[in-house]
Amino acid sequence: MEIKKAIFKQSASSIFGCPKTNLQEYAFIGRSNVGKSSLINMLCNNNKLAKTSATPGKTQLINHFLINENWFLVDLPGYGFAKTNKDTRSKIETIIYDYCKKRENLVCLFILLDSRLPLQRIDLEFMIWCGENEIPFSIIYTKADKNGKNELTKNIKNIEKELSKNWEELPNSFISSAEKKTGKEELLRFIEFHYKEVKLAAKK
Repeated sequence: MEIKKAIFKQSASSIFGCPKTNLQEYAFIGRSNVGKSSLINMLCNNNKLAKTSATPGKTQLINHFLINENWFLVDLPGYGFAKTNKDTRSKIETIIYDYCKKRENLVCLFILLDSRLPLQRIDLEFMIWCGENEIPFSIIYTKADKNGKNELTKNIKNIEKELSKNWEELPNSFISSAEKKTGKEELLRFIEFHYKEVKLAAKK
């Protein structure tokens, strides 16, 4: 799959403000400062599509981007919110959990993990919550260019070891670098495969 056209459609402060559509949605989420906006921009070949910021926790809305006029890429607020007050954190949590549990056209949730770090408790807790609520998700290891190859392999192996304590079969995972465009083709192939599978199932 090649993304030839990516258009910002709208932002929503709750699931009720999301587009009224049957188009498939592929959503991206992660802890603050994990590199989500940079990854989205890399996938869409547009460095200005998703707003990147040096200040973590800037995304506080559900942002919909229409891709090739066929499906939506969804940029969700980050969890592990940086400098936000308790009321704001509670509101963002509600936005995230409502979207993930109730958005019927969500096909896959991509959970971003910083490949330089050990598995963070908040990431594990969120993935366990997704599993308990039967939310289909895959993992994207970000910032792969910031580590040497051996260190990267070791970190991911350690994370998978921790995850295997909760999952008999590990979720799909991808290694990415927005800077080097690593993982772009694999991610888009994965989305294309599921896009076609869902379309095919809908015809039956």
